[in-house]
Order: sequence, then C-alpha cells, then structure tokens
Amino acid sequence: MKVIICGAGQVGWQIARQLSGEANDVSIVDNNPALVRRATDTLEVQGVVGFASHPDVLAQAGAREADMLIAATHSDEVNMVTCQVAHSVFGVTRKIARLRAQSYLAPQFSELFGREHLPIDVVINPEQEVSRAALRRIAAPSTFDVQDFLDGTARLAGISLDADCPVLNTPLRQLTELFSSLRAIVVGVRRAGKMFAPEPGDQLFEGDQIYVVSESSDLGRTLAIFGKPLAKQERIVIIGAGNVGLAVARELENHPDRIRVKVIERDRAKAEEAADLLERTIVLHGDGMDSELLIEAGIDSADAVLAVTDDDKTNLLTSVRSKAMGCKLAIALVNDPSLVPLLDPLGIDAHINPRATTVSSILRHVRHGRVRSIYTVGDGEAEVIEAQVLSTSPLAGRAIGNIGFPEGALVGAVRKRGVFVKPIGSTELEVGDLLVIFALSNDVPEIERLLQVAVEYF
Repeated sequence: MKVIICGAGQVGWQIARQLSGEANDVSIVDNNPALVRRATDTLEVQGVVGFASHPDVLAQAGAREADMLIAATHSDEVNMVTCQVAHSVFGVTRKIARLRAQSYLAPQFSELFGREHLPIDVVINPEQEVSRAALRRIAAPSTFDVQDFLDGTARLAGISLDADCPVLNTPLRQLTELFSSLRAIVVGVRRAGKMFAPEPGDQLFEGDQIYVVSESSDLGRTLAIFGKPLAKQERIVIIGAGNVGLAVARELENHPDRIRVKVIERDRAKAEEAADLLERTIVLHGDGMDSELLIEAGIDSADAVLAVTDDDKTNLLTSVRSKAMGCKLAIALVNDPSLVPLLDPLGIDAHINPRATTVSSILRHVRHGRVRSIYTVGDGEAEVIEAQVLSTSPLAGRAIGNIGFPEGALVGAVRKRGVFVKPIGSTELEVGDLLVIFALSNDVPEIERLLQVAVEYF
C-alpha cells in the first residue's frame, strides 16, 4: 500500500515507523529538513521537504499512486487543505486528518467534512482521544494502561504485580484451573524491560507488568485476583481546564454514580469559561501547585488527581504534591516520553501520552479491511488488534490451537454472534467472529496475513 504521511513530528514518525515496518511504501513530508532527515535516516521511507498542502510537493511524494494520505502536521488548516488537494488533484482514496480545534468538530458543523465540502474520511481529535483515555484510567485506577475492544465488552488492562499479589509464582495454566469461570487471559508480560507473550507453564513474578484481556464485566474480579481491587472513585480533582480537563469534567458530571469533581485552572479566562459550562463542578482559579488551593480543593480526601495542563513538568510536580498531601491516585498527562521513567520513582500511578493515543487512533483507521481497531502497547513493543474473521481467511473453520499463530501472538477474546467467549485451544473460529489478538511487533505482519487484510484494502 502506498501511504503519504504529512508531518514528520513524533506522531508522523511513529506512524511511518509502524507502516514502513509492515512493508508498505511510505513517503513522509515536512517543511523541516531536519525532521525529514531523521525519518529517512532511521526508517525505510521516502522523504520530501516542502509544504504538504502544495500540489507539487504531494506529486513528488507520489500522490498519484497513493492509496492513503495521513495529514498530521501541527496546523489544522494545513491538514484540511492537504486532504482537499489530495482529493481534488490526485484522487487519493482515503484521507485522515488530525484536527485540534474543537470548533471544527461542533455538531452544527458536522457536514463540513463531507465529499462535497472538505473530503476528509476520518478526523482524529487528540483532545477527544486523550479525554477518553483519562476516563478509562479513572474507571480502572489500579491499572497503568487500559483500552476497550469489542464495542466496550472487552477491556485490555495493564497491571503491575506487587509483592502482595496473591498469585505470584503460580503457572498460568494453574490460574486457569483455579479460576475456571474467569473470562480473562494474560496475553503479554513485560519483565526486565522485555515484552513477551507467555506460555501456559510460565509463572508471574513481583515486578512484572502484565497485560490482561478481560470481559469488561469481569474486570473487577480480574484485578482483585492480581492484588489490585477495583476502587470506587467518588472525589476527583482535575488540574487544568483546557479541552481535556473540561471534557473529562463534563463526562464525570453525567456519570450514573455521583462523582464530586473540582477543577483548578491557572488562567482566569479559562476558569470562568469552565465555570459557565459546568453545572455541578466547582472551579477554582489559581495555581495547581499551591498547597493552600489544593487543600481548598480537598486533595487530602480525593480518590484521584488528574493533572492535564499543557506543561509536563507542572503535571508531574502537581501529581507528586497531591500524593504527598494524601490523594490516593495520581494520573498525569505526559507528552515527553523521556520523562516516563521518572513516574515510578516519583510515585505517579499512571500517565497518558497524547502522542501514543493519537498514533493508536490513526492506526485504527489505516487498515480499511476487517481490522476494526488497533492499540499500540508501550513504545511500539506490541499491538492489540481487533479484527473480523473473513471467509477468505485461513482462520475460518479452524480451532485456535490448530492455526499456528506465531510465538509472540495470543488470542485474548472472541465474540461469536454477539456473545463474548473466552478462547481456548479448541475454540473454533467461524466467518464473522470478532477476535482480539495480542501480537509482538515483529509478529504483526504474520497476523495480518492470517487475517487476510490485504484482500480487503479499498
């Protein structure tokens, strides 16, 4: 597949790395020569220096033969014009654009991105994606990573195993026997910095980070088994009333369980706007690092603090101070991946990476066939793929144990005719079944071959 990626920043580079590693023909465009050079030096891609919205630049990048264009520059307007040029001049079939400004996404302007206006097939809004990620973190506070699959009926949870985990040193096969009715499977383990897909005889040890695919209704029981009982969140403090903080506060106001939310915002205009838009949320104007203001917000009795300002260091320091003052859980928005190793020493429980979230959101829409969703685990160490079994697939009509999945891949969940099924070796896959597959990055191409995604492209 021929793909043009416009924007060679962190998001564009990550997408280029993913797609070029899967033997796609990838061109990356940016007006910054240093960023283009970094991409061509480290990846198997063609680099073009220039403005992505210029027709001659797109032509040089191979737009006449392109199957897809991904516009992920720093400018919403450049992304929109680039998609228009790709459509009108070159007839590119599928166009994905990253747009940040909330005004473009307002319901009253929903017709804006139709083919008769701005022909964008998929719009990715980072703030919306980050807000959803934050809400998932709040719903499962004892996890370090969480993502929904199968229309919300299955959930991937990342769990750190502590010394008090009751099932340490227990073979996974024995866990299956002890909890036979538990609809959950350990699909990945990170140990000493290395990720692998476990075998039935493997044991779990203190310090392991595991990834579990569970039926959503069984997640609480799953967490309890691994020593991480699901705690109810009743009091939450949000630091930052930007797009992300405001969206999370609005959603929490509509939560069926009454959740008390307080928001702290340093900018007076933003604080006043948030106070006008929120109905039951208390908005405080001031610095989230101010101890007296945190006390006024009730940080000592808060179940969680969510630090989502536009400054990483503020988010980290506010989280640390909140934990020191008695808050049970700290979740921080962190853009800079080099700061992530500091989270554990600082006692920060979980983080949200907007770039990784955006990359995963875009990759979900790249494969136009029967791959319904993709989630990137860690720093591209693995992918979790949700896909449908096709009649042309070698999976159809065969038991999971007889398919010969690569060593780095495990099926974590199956949905048959709308019903969640915990997969075992004898589970027979049928045309139309939905699968959730964990695969190490090196094994993703083989999984795609088994899914026969290529025959479904465009």
